[in-house]
Amino acid sequence: MQVKEVKKGATVMYQNEIHLVTEAVHRTPGNLRAFFQITLKNLKNGRVIQNRYSPDEYLPRVILDPKQCQYLYKDDMGYHFMDMESYHSFALSEDVLGDKKYYLKENMEIKIDFHEDKPVFPEVPGIVVLKVTEAPPGIKGDSVSNNTKTAVCETGLKINVPLFVNEGDDVKINTDTGEYVGRA
Repeated sequence: MQVKEVKKGATVMYQNEIHLVTEAVHRTPGNLRAFFQITLKNLKNGRVIQNRYSPDEYLPRVILDPKQCQYLYKDDMGYHFMDMESYHSFALSEDVLGDKKYYLKENMEIKIDFHEDKPVFPEVPGIVVLKVTEAPPGIKGDSVSNNTKTAVCETGLKINVPLFVNEGDDVKINTDTGEYVGRA
């Protein structure tokens, strides 16, 4: 596809690897030629690249096949999932999952994008509910202040939570920022 047709969320092939377009901005600097500044995120290693393209340049588009999958368990081989249509199970490594591994709970269903029958991009929900397993004790009356403490969730994720959150509480977490949203 031509660069002028590229939109945020598209997947393209760049240097023989699949990249997700996270930002595409048309720039017209003064009396210079217009160009597109495109931010690409490598789906394999998460590296972010910014490039400039002329509007008529070509970026090969990659079509991904999304499938609904269920997270089963983790072992030495990686994180195991099952395709909900074919019941085929497969494992993803920590390299493919990245920080998304902290938002996975057993039996949770997520969408995983496949390219040529290989899983390349897991998509977790925007907000997940996790149980707090470790937290310093809360102090009564601290629900108004803006102070936070570090808590550990059931998946090993460390987050900053308000002082009134205790061990055993369920909390909502934004998966994009990794921040506490509220109690569940």
